[in-house]
Amino acid sequence: MALVLALLVMLVWLAGRYESSMVQDRLERDAAQTVTDIRSGLTRNIQSFLALQSEEHTPQAWHVPAARLLREHREIMRLEWRSEALEVLSFVDTPYRGPVFERLGRSSLQSDVALSCTSARRLNGSSYSTSYFLPQSDGLGMEVLDMCLPLVTAGRLTGYAVATYSLQDMLAELVGRQLARGVGLSFTEADGTRLALHGVLSRGSRIYVAQQLLDLPGNTLVLRMESRLGTPALFPNVLTALVAALSLALLAVLFLLARDMRRRQKVEQDLGEALAFRNAMEDSVLTGLRARDLQGRITYVNQAFCNMVGVPARELLNQSFPSPYWPPELAGMYQQRQEVRLAGNSLPREGHESVFMRRDGTRFPVLIMEAPLINAVGKHTGWMSAILDVSEQRRTEELSRASQERLQATARLAMVGEMASLLSHELNQPLAAISSYATGSLNLLQHDAGLPLSQELQLAMRRIAEQAERAGKVIKSVHDVVRRRERVREAVAPRDLLEAIMPLVSLQARKLGVRVRLALDPACEPVLCDRTMVEQVLLNLSRNGMQAMQGIDEQPALAAAPVAREKLLTLRIRPAASNAQRRWVEFAVIDCGEGIAPEVAAQLFTPFFTTKVEGMGLGLNLCRTVVEQHGGYLGFAAAQPQGTIFSFTLPVAQALAQDTSEGA
Repeated sequence: MALVLALLVMLVWLAGRYESSMVQDRLERDAAQTVTDIRSGLTRNIQSFLALQSEEHTPQAWHVPAARLLREHREIMRLEWRSEALEVLSFVDTPYRGPVFERLGRSSLQSDVALSCTSARRLNGSSYSTSYFLPQSDGLGMEVLDMCLPLVTAGRLTGYAVATYSLQDMLAELVGRQLARGVGLSFTEADGTRLALHGVLSRGSRIYVAQQLLDLPGNTLVLRMESRLGTPALFPNVLTALVAALSLALLAVLFLLARDMRRRQKVEQDLGEALAFRNAMEDSVLTGLRARDLQGRITYVNQAFCNMVGVPARELLNQSFPSPYWPPELAGMYQQRQEVRLAGNSLPREGHESVFMRRDGTRFPVLIMEAPLINAVGKHTGWMSAILDVSEQRRTEELSRASQERLQATARLAMVGEMASLLSHELNQPLAAISSYATGSLNLLQHDAGLPLSQELQLAMRRIAEQAERAGKVIKSVHDVVRRRERVREAVAPRDLLEAIMPLVSLQARKLGVRVRLALDPACEPVLCDRTMVEQVLLNLSRNGMQAMQGIDEQPALAAAPVAREKLLTLRIRPAASNAQRRWVEFAVIDCGEGIAPEVAAQLFTPFFTTKVEGMGLGLNLCRTVVEQHGGYLGFAAAQPQGTIFSFTLPVAQALAQDTSEGA
C-alpha cells in the first residue's frame, strides 16, 4: 500500500510538474507571439507612414491624413514630418490625450531625434531611440520612445517621418486581446527596471514569468509576461488494489482523452484559422459577394458589397425582391429576370451587366457573375454572386476615347495649318509673278502705238491679272484663318501631361512589344503651355521612338548565340538649366533603337521629309513649331549605349508670369 501510495503521489507530483512546464511553455510561446505582434504592428505603422508620404502633400494637406492615421493608432502619441535638416514641417498630436510635449517642449529632445535619424539614414530604414520618461501637465508621466523613418523619393532623401510611441499604449494596442487576457505585460530594462505596465494578473497561488527580447533597430527592450495559475490539487486514494486498477484505467482514459483533445484542438485551431482567413479575404477583396437562397432572400453579403451600394449588411440580410439597391424604374424588369434565373438549375457563368443604385440615388454599372451554391452533401441551396463595379472602367474608356479623338483632331488641324503655311509661301510668289507679268504686258501693249490692240485681248490680259490676284488673296485668307486660332495657355503639371497620353502610348506599346518607363522628378514645377499641342508633341515623339525600335529584335552578344534585347522607351521629365530670369523644365523621350544616320539628321526637321513608307514628313516639323511658339527648343542627341534622345524645354508657369509682370 505504501508503494502504491508513493507511486500515486509520484504520479500526481509528476503530473503537477508536467502541467507547470506546459504552462511555462505556453507562457513562453505567448510571450514570443506578443513580441511578434508588436513587431508586426510597428512594421504596419511604417508601411502606413510610407503610404502617407508617397502622395504629394503640402504640410497643410498632410495634416488631414496624418490626423486620421493617429485616430486609428492609439499607440502613436505624435507624428512629425521633418525636412532633410530635421526641421519640423508639420506635426499631429494624438486626439486621445493632451499634447505630450506640452510641459517639456520638443526642442529639448532634438539631440535624441537627430541621433535616431542619423542611425536611420545609415541603416536606410527605420531606427528607434532609447526610451525616456516624459512628464505630463497633470502630474503623471509616461515612458516613450521615438521612431525615425527616412523618406526617399527616386533615390533622393526628401525628409523624415518621426513617430513618438507610448510604451504602455504599445502593450495595450499592438498585442492581441487573447494574448493579453489574464496576464501582466511590461517593458523592462536589462537590469529589471520596469518602464511600462499593462494588464492585471488573474488569481492563483503561483507566478509564472516569461521574458523575450524585443530587438528594434537602434534599441532593445525586454518584454516581461507574468501569469498566476493554481498548482495541481492532490486527491488521496484509500483502497490500494482498486486505486491501482482505477489508476491504470484512468491513465488509459486520460491518455485517450488527451489525444482526442489534442486532435480536437488541432481541428478547432485549423477551422478557426481557415474561418479567420476566409473572413479577412472576404473583407479585403474589392469584389462584392452576395448569396441568395432558393427563394431569392439574401443570406450573405461582404463588406465590399455593402460599401458598393451604401447599405449596411443588417438591412440587406433576409431581403427578398425588390432589392433596396435596384433603381425604381428598373425594379420590375430586374424582378422578372431574377425569377427566370432562380427557376432554373444553372446559370451562365460568363456574367451579365446591370445597373445598381446607391443609397444617395446615384446609379453605377456593375458586372454580375452567378454560380450555384452546393452544400457538403451535394444539395443545391442557393446562388452565389460576384459583383464588380465597372463605373471607373467605363469612365476610363470614355476618357481614353475622347482624348484620342481630341489628339487626332488636333493633329489633323496642325497638319492642315502647316500645309496651308507651306502652300501659302510656295504659291504666293508664282501668283504674284503671274499678276505682275500680266499687268506689265498689258501696259506695254497699250503704250506701244505700233501694235494695234483689240478690246478682247485687253480684257483677257486684265482677267489674267485679276484671277492671279484673287488666287493670292484666297491663299492668304486660308493662312490667316489657320493662324488666327486663339492660343489658350495654362499652368499644367508635367505629370498631368504624361497621364493624358499614357493610355494611347501604353496601347501602342503593348502592340509593338515595348516597355514604357516613366522618370519624373518631383521637383518639377508646373509649365505654362497649350496643353493640347504639347500632348500631341509628346505623343508624336513617343510613337516615333517605339517605331524606331521595331527593327531591333536581336543584337549579337559576346557569345555566338544572339541575345534578345529589351525594347525600352523612357519618358523623362526633370528641371532644365535655368537662369535668374526664367526657369525651364526638360521633357525627353529616349529609345534604344539604331539611332539616326548623319544624312537623315541633316534633314530631320525639313517639312515633307520622311523615312517611313506611309509618312508625310510633317510630324517633327510641327513638333518643333509648337515648342518654339512656347519659347522652348526641340533637339535630339545620341543615347548611350544605343538609341536617340529627343528633348524639348518649356518655361515654368510662375517664372513666365513674373517675366510678363516685370515687362508690363
